[in-house]
Order: sequence, then structure tokens, then C-alpha cells
Amino acid sequence: MKSRAQIVREYINANPEATTAEVAKKCKVTTQYVYQVKSDEKKRLAKKRVKITATQAEVAKRMGVPLSVYANNLLPNGKLKTRMQASFDREPPTITMEEPKADPVNHPPHYKTGGIETIDFIEAKELGYHLGNVIKYVTRAKHKGNELEDLKKAQWYLERAIMKLHI
Repeated sequence: MKSRAQIVREYINANPEATTAEVAKKCKVTTQYVYQVKSDEKKRLAKKRVKITATQAEVAKRMGVPLSVYANNLLPNGKLKTRMQASFDREPPTITMEEPKADPVNHPPHYKTGGIETIDFIEAKELGYHLGNVIKYVTRAKHKGNELEDLKKAQWYLERAIMKLHI
């Protein structure tokens, strides 16, 4: 029987473009649980010695093996071990993943500060348009360029949300 974390990790490995909300829905867990699994995995991978490239990750996916199994059979030069070499291993090597390139359209860096993408938080809390924009402008204020302008925009959306409650 697989653990929930293992199910989440396998789904993420098989669907790297899936959003946190999609992963949570497919694996029948909360988005907070997905964030925790991702965080734990990131910490675990940070300690690893073997560097996996995007191409090697694609090869592992095509082979139908988990990335960790693939990585455990890599030599430091990035080539796969022979069966003979793999059989003598006592301690499996570990993995470090390269940071993905910034995607300013789908996943802007100023929306991912703190490890949680703003849109995932807004959707998880079901905040709607006005309050979603409040969160968006507050979370990006210090990271986008004009902090005061973003905080004023957040204030404007908050006032609109309050006005709608009084109607």
C-alpha cells in the first residue's frame, strides 16, 4: 500500500506541469498537503549529490521508472550504471534537481515567493475576484517594483469587497 505522500510524489513526477490544486484533486488530498510534500521533497533533493538534467528526467519518465530509481543508477558523469556496477552499490546516491527556468506568463517568480504560488492559495481559500486581487497585490508588493502602488491597489479591491457586503 502506497502512502499518500508517495502517491502525490508519483503524480507530480508523471505530471510536472500540473498545478497544486490539480494534484490535490487527483490525489484526493488538500492543497496544503501537496505543498508539504513538495517542500519535504525539495529539502530532500537539496541534500543530494547526483545532478539530474531535464533530459535525464524525460528519459526516466519514458522508461516508466520513478526519477529516484533512475537517479540511483547514475554515475557522477551522468551515464547509467551497468547492472554489475549497480549490484555493488550499498548506499544509493541522492538527487538534486536543477531549478526550472522562470516563466513570467504562467508562473511569475513574484507570485511564488515563500514557496506557495499566489493563485493556488487564492483558489484553495475560494476567495473570489475582489479578495483574490487583495491577496495578489499584497503578496507581490515588495517583489514587483512599486510597493506603495500595489498596496493602494489592494486597498481599492478590499474597499470594493466591503462595499459589496453593505449593499
